[in-house]
Amino acid sequence: MQKRLHLVLLAALSLNAASRADQAVAPVLQPFVEQQILAGAVTLVADKDKVLDVTTVGYADVAAQDAMSADDLFWIASMSKPITGAAFMILVDEGKVSVDDPVEKYLPEFKGQMVAEKGGTKEKPTTGAPHAPNHPILIRNVLSHTSGLPFKSPMEQPTLDQQPLAARVSSYAKLQLEFEPDTKYQYSNAGINTAGRIIEVVSGMSFEDFLQKRLLEPCGMKDTTFWPDEAQLKRIAKAYKASKDKSGIEETHVAQLRYPLNDHAHRFPMPAGGLFSTAADCAKFCQMLLHGGTLNGKRILSEEAVKQMTSKQTAPGVENSYGFGFATGGGTFGHGGAYSTNMTADPKSGLITVFMVQNAGWRSDEGKKIDGMFREAALKLFAK
Repeated sequence: MQKRLHLVLLAALSLNAASRADQAVAPVLQPFVEQQILAGAVTLVADKDKVLDVTTVGYADVAAQDAMSADDLFWIASMSKPITGAAFMILVDEGKVSVDDPVEKYLPEFKGQMVAEKGGTKEKPTTGAPHAPNHPILIRNVLSHTSGLPFKSPMEQPTLDQQPLAARVSSYAKLQLEFEPDTKYQYSNAGINTAGRIIEVVSGMSFEDFLQKRLLEPCGMKDTTFWPDEAQLKRIAKAYKASKDKSGIEETHVAQLRYPLNDHAHRFPMPAGGLFSTAADCAKFCQMLLHGGTLNGKRILSEEAVKQMTSKQTAPGVENSYGFGFATGGGTFGHGGAYSTNMTADPKSGLITVFMVQNAGWRSDEGKKIDGMFREAALKLFAK
């Protein structure tokens, strides 16, 4: 089963465009629903000015046979990273912070942090004994996963959101760096969370309040939140994983988050991966970036900030291409999330693609191809 919702608030899609999408986007996705690889999906294609297509297939709740809706919410996980990166660059634009500043300038607990690198080369082996880094970790390091910080700290158990942001970041400062800053790329929630904490220190606001007032509201992202309200909770698509015998899928929950999701007392913002959002909201964020930092006549970021954060910022000797919160390379920028969501902006074609699902790992290699197949179909349909 599939349905298409054309949101009035997003754009009025022409009958011709809808017909073309029915012939290309939906048929690419529907077989995966029928094969029980995918529960359901919302896909969106936009350019910098308007939404070109919104397609839904499958179910938000398989057991209830509740069809997926275009305005359903999803845990976007690490798609939060570029949103945090954009929030940080607002302060850079205002001259309140520089990406070349040491983290310890704003968070003194990081002073004296040591490197505990093991290995080295045959000519220059290392003993693993802690030693001072060549330079303290810089803000650009935590934003680009080149700081040497681990993915998380031991205190972030059993979920990633159960401690206040300040406490989590303080725990990172007590850890030894795993390598010299700028020498390697290592994906690190700890790094992006540290950038979020610096936003708090510099702005004098909580991270969630700064994000809401300075980025989400100006972009019109009304359904992007760390704490879904009662109405939004009813619109969250359920998460699925492979069944034990790998014959189909079964319902699961987001293991990285504490429940109930609207609990403000025991759940705390996670800049690296805590947001819920919709396809429409993610498209607005990408449209702002393709417009060089403006949306609906509002200047949110400078063109220079957008260019910097969406281009390679990892050191020349580091192969991985990553900006400030953004995966970059191949002429595109964007990010994926742990439960298989993705948003990608392609300045060359002028297209934005948003892929919203809640899959905790695919049960077959075929599942890993779905997003790419959707993007290929979108490019064929709408690229000029």
